[in-house]
Order: sequence, then C-alpha cells, then structure tokens
Amino acid sequence: MRHHVAGYKLNRTKGQRIALRRVLIKQLFENNRIKTTKAKAKAIRGDAEKLITLAKNSINSSDIEKVNARRLAASTLADADVIKKLFDDIAPRFESRNGGYTRMLKLGLRKGDSSEMVILELVEE
Repeated sequence: MRHHVAGYKLNRTKGQRIALRRVLIKQLFENNRIKTTKAKAKAIRGDAEKLITLAKNSINSSDIEKVNARRLAASTLADADVIKKLFDDIAPRFESRNGGYTRMLKLGLRKGDSSEMVILELVEE
C-alpha cells in the first residue's frame, strides 16, 4: 500500500524522475510555458511553485538569506542562467500574489497513445 507516499513515479527510476523534473522545471522557467502530459505537469507543478515562493520570499531578505535561497534553488535546478531568471525576472512578477503561480490548460488526448496533454504556464501578472 502507498498510503501517504508523495509524488508520482511516472514509470521511471529515481534518477530518471529527478532528471525529468529538473528539465521540465528548467524549460518552464525559460519559456514561461510547456506542453506536456497531465501526469508530468502535476508532478512538477508543486516543485515549480515552491521554487517561485522561495525566490519571492528572498526579495526583502538580508544578503546572506538571498545567497542561501539561491543555493537552495541551485540544488534543485543546477543551471545558473535559469536561477538568475527565476530570482531577477519571475519572482518580482509574483511579489503581490499569494500562490497559484501556474495554470494548466487541457488540450485533449495525444493521437499516438491517448495520453491527456496540457499546457503548463506561468500566470501573467
């Protein structure tokens, strides 16, 4: 039984899941929108919103707390350009918003395997 077990396995090993989440979150922050399956979008949505909240809360912090927040984000994303964009462009955009930074738009079923496709995008403020 999987009672109280968080996250989606996505039919992948642990390393593959971590890499997939990292790549999808990176693409979401770079392009502000990605087209993916519903299961993958649900798997990364919470992680992406937590990173935006981390960056948003560090705006009015001391210099040490800003560095710590960037290091925490770097442990998840491991790409300096994306982290810079997250802290300098994306977080100030959501400074007055209390959550709900992403939106999922349903597109229908994919033709090849009938998996449900969605667009996961950052909400415009």
